[in-house]
Amino acid sequence: MNPAEREQEWTALMEQSLQGDAAAYEKLLVLLTVALRAAVRGRATGAGLEPEDLVQEVLLALHLKRSTWVRGTPVAPWVAAIARNKLVDAYRRRGQRVEVSIESVVETLWVDGGEDAGRTHDLDQLLGGLNPRQREVVEAVSLQGYSAREAAARLQMSEVAVRVTLHRSLKALATMFRHGCYED
Repeated sequence: MNPAEREQEWTALMEQSLQGDAAAYEKLLVLLTVALRAAVRGRATGAGLEPEDLVQEVLLALHLKRSTWVRGTPVAPWVAAIARNKLVDAYRRRGQRVEVSIESVVETLWVDGGEDAGRTHDLDQLLGGLNPRQREVVEAVSLQGYSAREAAARLQMSEVAVRVTLHRSLKALATMFRHGCYED
């Protein structure tokens, strides 16, 4: 199965699961578990982390945050963002500083390689509802992996202003997602 077909399957299963189809949700979790194991294996063991623990953390986060997924959008970029954040959190708990690009996590979700269907997801459309400063902060911290301090230096803002802007931006994005107020 190529990445585009896998993305279609994951998206269909996610849609069905959000409509209450427990079998579809179980199948989705099984498929995501396989992909996540492959995606985190090298990154986790290289840092002395237990890969299976990290996979379980990601799956739990996916379960708890499944209502934040925007219907009709690809599932892989959403999963990759959560996996990336859990990986970074795991490194931080161990006192290590790490930058993990979201693109590298999306790429490794596709076990059999091929075209990266996750990139078909147009982030520009999703971020279009933010003002330019909010967008810069979200891109710097959430997408490019800069710390708040590094983003502040790049954007000529205070670290506190970056954190506040990021928080407000993510809250605004969540509201847009819940209410379907993003451009298709």
